[in-house]
Amino acid sequence: MSMTYIHLQKKWPEFTWDQDQLTPLLERVHLKQGRLIGKIEGLGFDLRDEAVLQNLTEDVIKSSEIEGEKLDRNQVRSSIARRMGMDVAGLVRSDRDIEGVVEMMMDATHNYKQALSSKRLFDWHAALFPTGRSGMTKITIGNWRNDSDGPMRVVSGPVGREKIYFEAPKAKLLNNEMKLFLSWFNKKKSTDSILKAAVAHLWFVTIHPFDDGNGRITRAITDMLLARSEDSSKRFYSMSAQICIERNKYYAVLEKTQKGTLDITEWIIWFLNCMERSLQNSDKILSSVLKKAKFWEIHANQTFSERQRKLINRLLDGFEGNMTSSRWANIGKCSQDSAARDIQDLIKMKIIKKNQGGGRSTSYSLLDFKEEKL
Repeated sequence: MSMTYIHLQKKWPEFTWDQDQLTPLLERVHLKQGRLIGKIEGLGFDLRDEAVLQNLTEDVIKSSEIEGEKLDRNQVRSSIARRMGMDVAGLVRSDRDIEGVVEMMMDATHNYKQALSSKRLFDWHAALFPTGRSGMTKITIGNWRNDSDGPMRVVSGPVGREKIYFEAPKAKLLNNEMKLFLSWFNKKKSTDSILKAAVAHLWFVTIHPFDDGNGRITRAITDMLLARSEDSSKRFYSMSAQICIERNKYYAVLEKTQKGTLDITEWIIWFLNCMERSLQNSDKILSSVLKKAKFWEIHANQTFSERQRKLINRLLDGFEGNMTSSRWANIGKCSQDSAARDIQDLIKMKIIKKNQGGGRSTSYSLLDFKEEKL
């Protein structure tokens, strides 16, 4: 194994950074974080919950997408809504693996004040892999990896010609590695919580203590520390969503840092910039929530069936794909004729419109507020 890996440095894990370089950026991130929280707190209780629901849904989906796994948005949203005690139209049953991801993320962000322990990490890992398998492969659950199939490596390329990006610490070192990490993590106010989130992210993903799921658990740990930085379980922005957007740069700076020295200034600068962009992009979720509230305010005096309300909310939440009459019937659990009547009623009420195209592919979407006034 190359002697350039960061965890093989003699003073590992005594990280250092240039505080003078970080301070202006850290102050700017704290300022934007505070402004966002202030803006959200100005909303009503229901709107805040809706913003949290949308953000957590995005966070869970994007955290898995980074690992190449696509989750069903409706199942994720339903699972989170049930745990939040929200009465949301169109709830569906969620698969065990989705329930597990949501359970982990909710525990990390709602119980952020609790200590992080090996048992808690084992519980998160077991929740991610309820069958004890990653795909077709049986993996170790409820314990650190044992490297029985060889060293833990991050690789790409065909078998026999793989490119090795990183090799994690040996399995025999994990008990001590994780003891050091957890002791540091649980120290009270040892450093700024946002700065600590950046260090924890790098440290944990470098140890890579599990057979699989290390990336998702790393991001849960990051969210846990960001919740501590705000002293709130309410999540209004998503680091996972931003990392997903910037994944190529993320992997590049991560690889460079893991093959570098214990001065991790460059990594922390990237992390803080990524967080700043995440805070800026939270406006999209806030705008969506406000648009939904505005829609129902405008149409407060109109009468909709329960099924129509359910389908309109699905469209307002950002329905993926095309809403055809067949999909309407499937989601609304009604006949094709009933779906057609729903759609025609809403077209007459100038709520939805027929999109371009025809035949079986005919789809429908909401009129925006400007179009409704025409």
